[in-house]
This record gives sequence, C-alpha cells and structure tokens, in this order.
Amino acid sequence: MGSSNLGTTEDSFLSHKSAKVFVAGHRGLVGSAIVRKLQQLGFTDLLLRTHAELDLTCQADVEAFFAAEKPQYVILAAAKVGGIHANKTYPADFIAINLQIQTNVIDSSYRHGVKKLLFLGSSCIYPKFAPQPITEEALLTAPLEPTNEWYAVAKIAGIKMCQAYRLQHGFNAISGMPTNLYGPCDNFHPENSHVLPALIRRFHEAKASGAKEVVVWGTGSPLREFLHVDDLADGVVFLMEKYSGLGHVNVGSGKEVRIKELAELVKEVIGFEGDLVWDSSKPDGTPRKLMDSSKLANLGWIPKVSLKEGLVDTYKWYLENVKKQ
Repeated sequence: MGSSNLGTTEDSFLSHKSAKVFVAGHRGLVGSAIVRKLQQLGFTDLLLRTHAELDLTCQADVEAFFAAEKPQYVILAAAKVGGIHANKTYPADFIAINLQIQTNVIDSSYRHGVKKLLFLGSSCIYPKFAPQPITEEALLTAPLEPTNEWYAVAKIAGIKMCQAYRLQHGFNAISGMPTNLYGPCDNFHPENSHVLPALIRRFHEAKASGAKEVVVWGTGSPLREFLHVDDLADGVVFLMEKYSGLGHVNVGSGKEVRIKELAELVKEVIGFEGDLVWDSSKPDGTPRKLMDSSKLANLGWIPKVSLKEGLVDTYKWYLENVKKQ
C-alpha cells in the first residue's frame, strides 16, 4: 500500500458521485473552491459543517460526527491560517488548533472506514532557504522560516500522520501541498491579506477615490508563483482519483511572475489610470519562491487558468462580495 502511486478503477473517486464526501473547511478559500468543483462534477452527497455546527478541535464532537455520518471520502481543507503578524502574536493557537484539527479528522477517518483522505498543507512546510524550484524531497532538510514555523510544524505533522497511518494501518491517506493561492473567497483585509488580494484592494480603492498613484513596497523584483483556487480544486479531484502514494505532492502552476509584472497586471485588470510607484526603501522579502510540481505533471495534471483570467475572475468576485460589505 505504501509504495502504490496510482489508484485502481475499483477505488475510483469519480465513479462514486453519490458517496458521502466530507469537505472540512468548506467556507474558506480552498474548501469553497473544492465544493464548487465537486458540485459541478455531479457529487450529490457533500457533508458540509460550519465551525458552529462542528468544532473540529473537539475530539468527542469529531468522533460523534464520523460515527453518525460515516463519510466515504474526506478532503481536509480546514486550518487556522494567517499572516506574519498573526503567527507572531498567536503561536500557540497556530500549532495547537491545526494539530487538533488534523489529529481528530485523520484518526476518526481511519476508525470509521473512510476509503480515502486528502490532507492539504502549504508551501511554508519547506525550509526557508530550500533550493529553487522546491521539490518534495526538500522537506525537513533545513530550518523553516521562523515567522510561521508554528503553522508549518503542524502541517508537517499532518503529512507525517497520513504517512504513519498508511504504513501502520494501510489507510489510504494522501497529502497535497499547494503554492500561493488566490481567487473567490480570498481574504481582502487591508492589514493581513496576502500580496495579490492586497494589490486588488489597493488598486480598486485608488481607482474609486481618484488617487493619482499607488505606492507598493520594495523594488518589484521578487519572483512568485500563483495558482487559482479553481485549478487547485481540479488538482485535488485529480489526486483523489489518480494518486495513492506515500509521499506528499506539490500542487503549483509552475509559472513565475515578478511582483512588478503582477502589480502592472492588477492595475490593468482594475483599470487604474494613475501611476504605480515602488518604494525601494521597503524590504522585498525572499527573492524567489517556486515549487517544483513536476511529480504531479508527470501523473498527468496541468493547471488551466491563466493569471490574467484568474485576476479578472477574482476582481469580479471582489466587486460582487467585498466592496458591498
């Protein structure tokens, strides 16, 4: 079981569209995209619970849920997430809550006969100075980025837990590690959002207020990789259908963009007519961060949404949802 890479026809995920599928974290950026994808594909029995309905950090509640509902498939997209400031302020929450969610869901899945579980992590599991592009083998080869090590350690534990349950119990648990994600349901908060939604909000507000310029930190030279959440959802379904290996799998676009080009593209999509000014006295951050997703590509999956298309789609969602709040 540990060495098998490809699923067989008899355990085909896509041929069980009436099966109960528990998507944990269905309201977040990732979970909501997975739900949209599964609904488009015709899955008819998705188990969805809000935090108020099911507290995943409570072992007894999770156990009771699995005993009552008996899902056949589980996609674990629930996590406590946040930026550098949040990680620095609440390190105990980031490690404890994520460990609790993962441990409860993975263990109950095994105990209640789940056919297959997919655990989703993050590219921050890799060492701070991992060679670029980052392969799966870079895991645990050097120290982590200190600013989010609490979250990263929890996610690494999730990968290892899936591997341990496969090795000891023959449980079909796999892990996918997405790159930087964006799309509908992203966090557009002015203080603690990631670079892409932050740019969308700032250019939109500048356009709305008739500002002459938008100032962006740094030189714009760092290279980053972005994947639209709809592509990730497509990749998740692909892994559920095709992959049953011991090792985790990177899920990325394989395409790099300079922050400067990204900002110019956002400016164009939003239609901001003013100037884009770079404040080079501010830090740039890591010069390059790209994941090597060739393992997934070799299995036969490639992303479909271009950055321009994805930005248009995300801005449309922003206008319909965030701007009205």
